[in-house]
Parts: sequence; C-alpha cells; structure tokens
Amino acid sequence: MRKILPLIATFFTFNAQASGGFTWISSAQHMLGTHIPEYMISFTLVGVLILVVGLLYRAKLAKVKNAVIPDKGITLRNISEAYGNFIYGQCKAIIGESYATKYFSIVAYLFLMILISNLIGLVPGFLPPTEYLNATLALGIFSFVVYNIIGVKENGFVNYIKHFAGPLWYMAILVFPIEIISNVVRPLSLALRLRGNMFGDHLVLAEFTKLVPAFVPMAALGLGLLVCFIQAYVFTVLSMVYITLALPHDHGEHAH
Repeated sequence: MRKILPLIATFFTFNAQASGGFTWISSAQHMLGTHIPEYMISFTLVGVLILVVGLLYRAKLAKVKNAVIPDKGITLRNISEAYGNFIYGQCKAIIGESYATKYFSIVAYLFLMILISNLIGLVPGFLPPTEYLNATLALGIFSFVVYNIIGVKENGFVNYIKHFAGPLWYMAILVFPIEIISNVVRPLSLALRLRGNMFGDHLVLAEFTKLVPAFVPMAALGLGLLVCFIQAYVFTVLSMVYITLALPHDHGEHAH
C-alpha cells in the first residue's frame, strides 16, 4: 500500500501540472525550440496511433487461417473486431444496411479519432486536442465535406441541390435559404458542442485536483471517461444522421 499511494499522488500531481499549463509535449517543444501548436502534435500522434494499430491488426489477420474463429482471450484482434461490430451495428441502424457497408470505414475512423483525442486528456501530462476550437472545427468541417460528397455521389449534383428546396416547389424560395444556412452552420455546432464539453470536463477535473489532490478526483476521472465516450458518440451519430439526410429519400430504408 505504501508503494501504491505515491504512484496515485504522482498521477494527480501530473494532472494538476497539465491543468496549470505543463505538458510533456510543451516541455519537448521548449527543449527543441519548436513552436508547432500542441493540439496539432497531439492530433498527429492520435492519427499515427490509429494507423499503427490498424497495420498491426491487418498483419495479425493475414496470419489467421480461419477469420471466422476469434482468438482466445483479450487480444488486439478481438478488441478491433468488437469495435467494428459495434460501429457497423450503429451504421445499419442509422444509415441503413445497404449503405452501412460503403461508409462504415469513415464512421469508424471518425469515432475512434474523436474518442482517443478525448481520452488522451486523461493521461497525465497531456491535454486533449478536442479542447481546442481549431481541432474540433476541423473535425466538423471533415464531417460536413464527407456527407456533402456522399450526397452528390448518391443523388447526382443537380438532384442533391434540389433536395434543399423541399418537396413543394412553391415553398422553395423560403425553404432553400433555410436549408443552406442550416447545413453551413452544422460544422460550427458540432465543433462548439465537442469543444465546450471537453473544455468543461477538463476544467472540472482541474478544480477537483486543486481542492483535493487524492482520491476525490478519481470520481471526476470516472465521469471524464463517460464524457469522452458520450461526446465522441454524439458527434459520430450526428454525422451519420447528416449522411442519412444526404442520401436519396426515396430509398426504402430511409423513407421513414
């Protein structure tokens, strides 16, 4: 127990340092003399981590004789496939089974990118890139560009523009500008929601750590884990809803 308590104290000390401005990345930048924004480096590290894990999973799968049979125990392959099944199930429920296969990879990447970017803020000495508006706005613009490209691809450019006018031609003069404004605002609303919640979560953890440096912040960390997942899930679900709205509305699975 005497060995564990110093580790716990050190953990929360690092969290307090991170909340006060100290991070490992900023320290490394100071030593190297670089001035790249920290959230860009964190974002890059998250992307590299996802790439490495994906390559490891692919290498592992290439050695499997029967892909239907899962590995024994908790392995990278089992975790990856459990995650894939979860995201694919969400895609089928929201986008529809026929489109889920086509756009599953985009949704899976988006959720994982946001989730890990959120969770990295719970690691001592790191700040989440999703705490910065530039990072969350980039994610919002990515979602915006993706669902509009999908809309043009599935409907054709002319038909996709027409769907902004609504079903009644004589209401188009009112509906069209409203729909355009609504779509243009979506990236900003996604960005502000994600950034606000992650900033608030980190602020709560920092305040708890300052007040009581041990034990009590554990509850805040547990809440932080929940917030990280929920915010990644909400952002991804809204992106899937936008994809669904961009798809042909006469398709049987999207008529409702």
